[in-house]
Amino acid sequence: MTVIRTLLLSCCFASGLAVAAVPTPYVLDGTEVRDVHAGALNRDYQVFVALPDSYRSSNQRYPVVFVVDANYAFPVARGIAQRLAKHAGMEEAIVVGLSYAKGDSSGYSRRRDYTPSIPRGEYVSDMPGRSAAFGEAQAYGRFIAADVFPLIAANYRADMGRKIFVGHSYGSLLGLQLLLSEPATFDHYILGSPSLWFDQGVMFDREQAYAKGHKDIRASVFFGIGGRETLAKDRKRSRTEENADMVADLCDFDAALKSHRYPNLKSRLEVFADEDHASVFPLVLTHGLRAYLKKVR
Repeated sequence: MTVIRTLLLSCCFASGLAVAAVPTPYVLDGTEVRDVHAGALNRDYQVFVALPDSYRSSNQRYPVVFVVDANYAFPVARGIAQRLAKHAGMEEAIVVGLSYAKGDSSGYSRRRDYTPSIPRGEYVSDMPGRSAAFGEAQAYGRFIAADVFPLIAANYRADMGRKIFVGHSYGSLLGLQLLLSEPATFDHYILGSPSLWFDQGVMFDREQAYAKGHKDIRASVFFGIGGRETLAKDRKRSRTEENADMVADLCDFDAALKSHRYPNLKSRLEVFADEDHASVFPLVLTHGLRAYLKKVR
């Protein structure tokens, strides 16, 4: 192929034809990519890291924002975190993106890693030759704590006492699973449009089960959702994907959490008018970070 390309280029130069330069990929400034093996899961992932503007010139430690669905959400989170620090006087933060598993499609990886249970019903895999997989959120959460946290702590000036989780949709199910099983995994949870309809509302059952065995949750939670994530008036509401009223579900879930009056739980819910499931994430992230990061000037 190299010989053929060289001959083609020579012919183009000889004939006077212009040769377009091969475009270079765009690289986000101040970012790094690290490979991490999930030993207990026998899978490989990548961790994307964005460092604050002041990182190289300071000795301080920074709060850490961990964002799932990183293939989409990492550059968004990096940009918003930087703008809040630069233009709104908020604290700077390290942003860590958690990628999908190597060799898996995004849909396959997130359905398996972010969901809390194996749902009833038949599901078709989007990966030929592999059965649909669900219900490994608890195991994936252990991977974050056992493998990702030590990697970040060992290589960056991270304040691991101030860890922020960011998820949306299925990613918020993962956050809720952690909140209701190992709440101290993170200090602040930013949860956008959680798919509370999943498995006929299994997270409502887990919320009640947690309340029966615990008297407190030491965490702060910011819930956000688009005002358009409701059910059409001609549809009958149910805990199914097709007939879910996601706004009503989230209001019910937040009310259930608040009803237990956990002394150290701070919970806040915002409904963003005129936004839908696809558009609301940047607003949820912005307001969720503002609810936790300090204003320094």
